[in-house]
Amino acid sequence: MRLIISCLLLAVALPAAAQIYKYTDANGNTVFTNQPPDGTPTEKVELPPTNAVQIQPPSQPANDDASAEQQAAYNLVELTNLPDEEALRANNGTFSVGVRLDPRLQPGHSLRLRLDGEPYGQPTNVPRLQVQNVDRGEHTLMVDVLAGTTVVQSSAPITFTVQRVNTSSPALRPPPPTPRPNN
Repeated sequence: MRLIISCLLLAVALPAAAQIYKYTDANGNTVFTNQPPDGTPTEKVELPPTNAVQIQPPSQPANDDASAEQQAAYNLVELTNLPDEEALRANNGTFSVGVRLDPRLQPGHSLRLRLDGEPYGQPTNVPRLQVQNVDRGEHTLMVDVLAGTTVVQSSAPITFTVQRVNTSSPALRPPPPTPRPNN
């Protein structure tokens, strides 16, 4: 019984290993076919064995808790050099803030600010970040630790007020020159 089943399986597999023929038609075109035409000289084409690729099982991601714990390995992520109670005086809206990390920034990680909830500036590995031309008024600022484009950990948001002096204010204009008496 096994012999009969084996022979049937081999007979079914034979067409998959069919011969390929090559010939030139009346118009001079090269034709490849699995059945040779009658009366036309043909050439057998020997094909190399086909490639086979084994299906790889999908790789199992590491335990999400463990990878998040590994990535979020900072005990402390905070912004420094921002005033708590008073306004930040920056006449041109430019100032710098520090970032305190414990432990130090890990390889492959970078820092980027988030001003009013939106990413601000380019990621960097320097723990001193500059903010430029911020409008007067109240803002929130936080820092993200990035691994590529993925946020690994963020600092707590800090709310602060930027005070910019209006240089066109009459109070800031120099007094007009006093007139000279005519002699």
